[in-house]
Amino acid sequence: MEMQEISIETEKDKGQEEATEPKLEVKTEALEEVKSSEYEKLQSASEDIYSEAYFGDAPLKTKAGKQSEGNVRLYRTGCFLLITICLVLLLVVMILGVKLQTGSTVCPERERGCSYEQCKDRFPSSPSIQSRPEVLGCQQCSDGWLTFGRSCFYVSTYRLNWENSQRTCTSRGGSLAVITSQEVQEFLTEKGKGFHWIGLRKRESTWTWVNGTVLQKSYWKDPPSQDCGILSSKDPPEKNWITVSCQANAYFICQVKF
Repeated sequence: MEMQEISIETEKDKGQEEATEPKLEVKTEALEEVKSSEYEKLQSASEDIYSEAYFGDAPLKTKAGKQSEGNVRLYRTGCFLLITICLVLLLVVMILGVKLQTGSTVCPERERGCSYEQCKDRFPSSPSIQSRPEVLGCQQCSDGWLTFGRSCFYVSTYRLNWENSQRTCTSRGGSLAVITSQEVQEFLTEKGKGFHWIGLRKRESTWTWVNGTVLQKSYWKDPPSQDCGILSSKDPPEKNWITVSCQANAYFICQVKF
């Protein structure tokens, strides 16, 4: 009897061991599944950390949000710079447009390439060159004006009477041309293209220049019979002055001294 009970107990113990072994295998498999799922979560941790981080009730800024904010600031800075450049260019265009419309009517000092004294210093031993500073490359006068000696001359391309011609020259900082030498007479005859008013007019019975000096050297083609003088570039410079009514329209020559 005792042997049978021992064998029975032994069989029961074996049965209990067999019953417990499958349970351990099930627990092991479940643990491996848990570890696998946790590992997958760790692989995508960066997305969860940045997308699900909260501080109190308000979500924290994510890494993507910081990058977006930086791009916006860069975009705004670029737009501001472009707008500033456009405004500066627009201002430059407006200034150039106004300058082109008004033009240069006188010989302002700031527009000259060099002064007459500077031209003389370059060639102190050449009086002939000193009387023609344009030969030295010195722009003494504004565009459209001719340089001779220490004067700028403007030969008009439209006609006015004597009074309006003098008024136009005065508005440009000078007067109708005053011819005081043979050289100036020849220069204006060469540059003229027809009949031009000069600053010569008879006051009472005396021929006087616009600067108030009395006529000394004359180049009359015919004896004067009218009150205002004209230079005819179609005739030789020795005798090409004629007189016309001051109300007649003709080209004119302005002079500005520097």
